[in-house]
Amino acid sequence: MTDANSQSRPGGNRTPGPIDVTAVAELATELESNVADVIVGHGEAIEHVVTAILGRGHVLLEDVPGVGKTMLARAIATSVDCTFSRVQFTPDLLPADVTGVNVFNQQTREFEFQPGPVFGNVVLGDEINRAPPKTQSALLEAMEEGQVTADGETRDLPEPFTVIATQNATEPNRTYDLPFAELDRFMKKLELGYPDPEAEAELLGRTVGHHPIDSLESVTDRKTLIAARETVATVRVERPVREYVTRLAGDTREHAHIGVSPRGSIALLRAAQARAAIAGRDYVLPDDVQTEAPVVFPHRIRTTDRDRDAETIVANALERVPVE
Repeated sequence: MTDANSQSRPGGNRTPGPIDVTAVAELATELESNVADVIVGHGEAIEHVVTAILGRGHVLLEDVPGVGKTMLARAIATSVDCTFSRVQFTPDLLPADVTGVNVFNQQTREFEFQPGPVFGNVVLGDEINRAPPKTQSALLEAMEEGQVTADGETRDLPEPFTVIATQNATEPNRTYDLPFAELDRFMKKLELGYPDPEAEAELLGRTVGHHPIDSLESVTDRKTLIAARETVATVRVERPVREYVTRLAGDTREHAHIGVSPRGSIALLRAAQARAAIAGRDYVLPDDVQTEAPVVFPHRIRTTDRDRDAETIVANALERVPVE
């Protein structure tokens, strides 16, 4: 387990400082390898989740039941020695069940705030689209601003804070569509898919006895993860790369009813910074942008043409927009 250096803040508090970019690359490799002990045959998806966490983003996993969405989220959370909480979204779940509520204390004769499960470092929102939009929207402020406002008082969420949500894709009559504003707050939307026969056979061999998640141990701690995220935030993004991302986003706006928002462009750059860091670089290349765009952009796009889906629009933009 890697320890992060720390630096002083006003008031004497200690907070982790950035670490070397090579240490970030090593950390990412350790995390991916640890999660791969549990999740078989989805190395690319694991890497995408790790880059999202390092890039200060949130992840939405959508697929059929039983392919490992929840287990992937649990394995990521277990790999980092930090607080983990889980919200099982159901139709009767209320916003206060997620954010917390003020409870009257009979002894002190005062109201005390009881924090909800959103006050965790890694929050698993299981089957988030089973809850109605009002409850889903309870995460909007938390995901964008890292804080929760309840009964007129705003409280900061712990650092780091990452939401990994799963979405049921097979029962449209029993689920609710996520508000577009909430979708836009997820850095990435991923689909795992079924494993190939060899990977599934390996998975069966690992899980017929005790499940490997039961013996999984952490490979890093909260302070080191914060330091790694600080390092990723310092990865250089030169003006030509920023302009390239701007042109990509603009192209989606020209060819869709709703194109990628500026928030989406920021998410792509942060994902590209993380991609560069795990490659051991302190600068972003257009290749980093091109690798991340297919999982960062599509869920932010809405089309009116049934023959043109969001993935195709992004793929066309990557082919059409030149790197200058």
